[in-house]
Amino acid sequence: MYSILPTAGNPYSTAKSGGMAGTRVILHIDMDAFFASVEVLDHPELRGQPVIVGGAVVRGVVSAASYEARKFGVHSAMAMAEALRRCPHAVVLPVHGSRYGEMSRRIMRLLESRTPLLEQVSVDEAYLDLTDWLPAGVTGEEVAREIQQEIFRETGLTCSIGIATGKALAKMASDLRKPNGLVVVPPGEEAVFLQALPIGKMRGVGAATERKLRDLGLQTIGDLARLPESLLVSRFGVQGRDLLALAQGRDASPVVPERQAKSIGREVTFPEDITDRQVLERTLLNLSDDVAESLRRHDLLAKAVTLKLRDDAFHTITRSRTLSEPTDVTEPLYRTARELLRAAGWRRPVRLVGVTAGPLLTASDRQFTLFSGSQTEKTRKVADAMDAIKARFGDDAITRARLVEKKEE
Repeated sequence: MYSILPTAGNPYSTAKSGGMAGTRVILHIDMDAFFASVEVLDHPELRGQPVIVGGAVVRGVVSAASYEARKFGVHSAMAMAEALRRCPHAVVLPVHGSRYGEMSRRIMRLLESRTPLLEQVSVDEAYLDLTDWLPAGVTGEEVAREIQQEIFRETGLTCSIGIATGKALAKMASDLRKPNGLVVVPPGEEAVFLQALPIGKMRGVGAATERKLRDLGLQTIGDLARLPESLLVSRFGVQGRDLLALAQGRDASPVVPERQAKSIGREVTFPEDITDRQVLERTLLNLSDDVAESLRRHDLLAKAVTLKLRDDAFHTITRSRTLSEPTDVTEPLYRTARELLRAAGWRRPVRLVGVTAGPLLTASDRQFTLFSGSQTEKTRKVADAMDAIKARFGDDAITRARLVEKKEE
């Protein structure tokens, strides 16, 4: 099994943080044994036992199985009678769809705070496109680890994540190291990653297609990647071209959100708990700057700001305030976040701080009265100029004085 877990220097940072310009950063998040894991969460006494969720024993089928049950060969869509023949001591529970839906919505809300490019493909899995949504200096792997930690803190559930330049590869990567796994396929190494994987592991290859490919003498995805396109087209039609492209690591399919994003947020977990208010406020400024830049890049406006704080005991609070007018510039976001921080009266050491802007307006929702004030126009022009400098010379070409000062003015 081939998997790569880069650390420092991960190429999945964006161009503005030293990575490869234009390189896509796609995450596939897959909850681990979701239905069964929710049941164990609700019934802790079942932890460590084989749990099967599904229909009646007679003519019923398995909807989900815990990893303890999977060791006996039990899997989803298996007849329940067969599952119990393989694992007669399993605990069988009925499907509680409303409960799973509730947990799914909580998880998807957490993911939506990372990027508006979220494609939910089922109740327990989704794709995220972070290409233009990574904070400066932060890698895709770091965000993925933060997502795993946050989902576990907020729900008690684990997930596995694959990161790649395409959706299909990210999906295959997330399947390789379950549960609670993280597999990264760096740009340019897609073919190496795929080479030794069994042909049946390729996304979109069902049982019938797998049999046909094996009839050609193919055992691995690497074997498929070396075949002439003409041969595959003659056997599989148009699908043959798609199979070859995927086997060679070429996948440009987009992440397609089902709905408009409700918010854009940035947060940071400190290496050490913070008690210095000046450090917290400079961090809020940095986060507000990142959020505002993302708003402008995607032609969005924020109507409110939410501050998130987590202390050294993992207690979390959020405080929100509506802005006097929708904005996509740093100063109103930062000023509001700072006011929320001061009003919170926080006294404990801070482990995490975050700034979220939303609900959002699109360009078509802009009112003619926006940016009518001379001061607001000036602020917007300064923001546009900073964006232009960063786009041309990189993120380090310009920064705010307050972010490098040791003390407040």
